[in-house]
Amino acid sequence: MSAPKVLAIVLAGGEGKRLMPLTAARAKPAVPFGGTYRLVDFALSNLVNSHYLHVIVLTQYKSHSLDRHIARTWRMSPLLGNYVAPVPAQQRRGPHWYLGSADAIYQCANIVEDEKPDIVVIVGADHVYRMDFSQMVDAHIASGAEFSVAGIRQPIGLAPELGVIVVDPSEPERVRDFLEKPKKPVGLADSPNEVLASMGNYVANADALLDALAHDAEKPGSKHDMGGDIVPYFVDKGTCGFYDFRNNDVPGSTDRDRDYWRDVGTMDSYYEAHQDLIAVMPVFNVYNAEWPVHQGLITAPPAKFIHSEEGRLGHATDSIVSPGVIVSGATVTGSVLSPGVRLHSWSTVSDSVLLDHVTVSRHAQVHRAIVDKGVVIEEGARIGIDREADIARGFTVTESGITVVAKGTVVKG
Repeated sequence: MSAPKVLAIVLAGGEGKRLMPLTAARAKPAVPFGGTYRLVDFALSNLVNSHYLHVIVLTQYKSHSLDRHIARTWRMSPLLGNYVAPVPAQQRRGPHWYLGSADAIYQCANIVEDEKPDIVVIVGADHVYRMDFSQMVDAHIASGAEFSVAGIRQPIGLAPELGVIVVDPSEPERVRDFLEKPKKPVGLADSPNEVLASMGNYVANADALLDALAHDAEKPGSKHDMGGDIVPYFVDKGTCGFYDFRNNDVPGSTDRDRDYWRDVGTMDSYYEAHQDLIAVMPVFNVYNAEWPVHQGLITAPPAKFIHSEEGRLGHATDSIVSPGVIVSGATVTGSVLSPGVRLHSWSTVSDSVLLDHVTVSRHAQVHRAIVDKGVVIEEGARIGIDREADIARGFTVTESGITVVAKGTVVKG
């Protein structure tokens, strides 16, 4: 049997309100991550590494930086007909923007019809993980399902924030029920403290998907959401399959980072995901050369560390230091420094995430903070040291005590 023709759709229109102020000027999938990546790079890398090279990215909210990143970074060979193409909202189905993730695909159904795929792979653009989608496609075809949902075990306490999958015990590859953000979830029989959560990744037969989207578009009261409406549609038909993420075998993965998946939907989870990167034995390993996370060409020079005198030693430990960073007589511990960061003498940065071109002046202190692009921290300024002072200056401080400084802010000493 010949390989099925696959079209991949990346849902990248998310506003990301819970990631404010990082999403004040950019879409959630365009948020920088891990020093040299953007969140969308993880979804796109997984698709490309799975050898799915016909990819459309549906954008909407403040999409300029996202569109620019895709255009500059994700250039495929036109000689072979491959592409990664951003598709903005076009109002093809009426004078309105996307009403939900399902409506986004429905409004772009012409692309599916023109491409004529056998299978459509649908993924979100704001999760950090590795996944070989070809294995899920194979499992989907073998199951005979019309639509399949990828799931992962998550703590039951997170269920009110997730789509929860209930499988049929007698047929564990079939979804018996799908609960959108249940307030009183029931744990798994073999693990009462866990539930099966939807990863937001789907595989569908193209014709069945188009029929479902058309039906949903005419349904009164629908939120036109993939998880809230389309999945239940196939569950009710008895044709919704379940794919267990634990069965996905990604080349180069280890027992420690196998099955890693994190929804970085809040500032705290965004911060924690960065901490996963910098461990001595990382929980998520970006250095896996067998399944690389692709990124744009960075033309910055190598990182540089200067000054080695007593009390003025430029150094970084347990940290990620990107190209173009200069650590000049500063101390860095447990942090991620993005391209172009400048740290001046006697400053300290600890347990923090600094995005591109942040400047930390002499004697300044940054602790347990997320600092957006272009922030200037003036001499002697302190961030993340005094919670009340940070709040008084208008900074966002999360429940766990992470201070977030918005793009372009000048922090006075």
